[in-house]
Amino acid sequence: MQLLSVNVGVPMPNPWKGLRATGIDKRPVAGPVAVAAPGPKGTGAVGLAGDRAYDVKHHGGADQAVYAYAREDLDHWEGELGRPLADGLFGENLTTTGLDVNGALIGERWRIGADVVLEVSCPRIPCATFQGRLERPGWIKEFTRAVRPGAYLRVIEPGEISAGDPVAVVRRPAHGVTVAVAFRALTLEPGLLPLLLDAEALPAEDLELVRRRLA
Repeated sequence: MQLLSVNVGVPMPNPWKGLRATGIDKRPVAGPVAVAAPGPKGTGAVGLAGDRAYDVKHHGGADQAVYAYAREDLDHWEGELGRPLADGLFGENLTTTGLDVNGALIGERWRIGADVVLEVSCPRIPCATFQGRLERPGWIKEFTRAVRPGAYLRVIEPGEISAGDPVAVVRRPAHGVTVAVAFRALTLEPGLLPLLLDAEALPAEDLELVRRRLA
């Protein structure tokens, strides 16, 4: 399990949400990148130095500090879309290999390289910016049906990471709520929502949403 690339955003216009910019255009960078907890949502701060979020209401902050997507899932989509997909094209900060990102448990912790520890917090929910970026009508529904969302992570221990760094799972919670299960519950299968109450590492706003839907 390792990082294939570390990707940082290059600002581009965002006509799909009527915002001045988006950071979804992530591109691999050479050399080490500093990783640190960005603080609460609302400022645009994210976990990787040189990157930021522009839709500050929905992105960035401690619970969405870093976004990881597996190269194996990108390869799947290459076959579905009939086009090459470069590392970072889905807006991911970390493109991984050998790691079952969607099978990771909410609250699972990964050590990357020598110093950095990240904690799986929640799945990525697709939005209009993502659909516009792919230039594919119906992409939100297509991506949702596939249940290959990738994972947001929070920063537990800061440091530096680089492409090629090993990834090791250093903690797995006792519950069985994976990224994929959480995604299915929040999108396609509301009958799974009660399971999410056991995943205490979900963002507080997600847990509050679950409780409202179950009320």
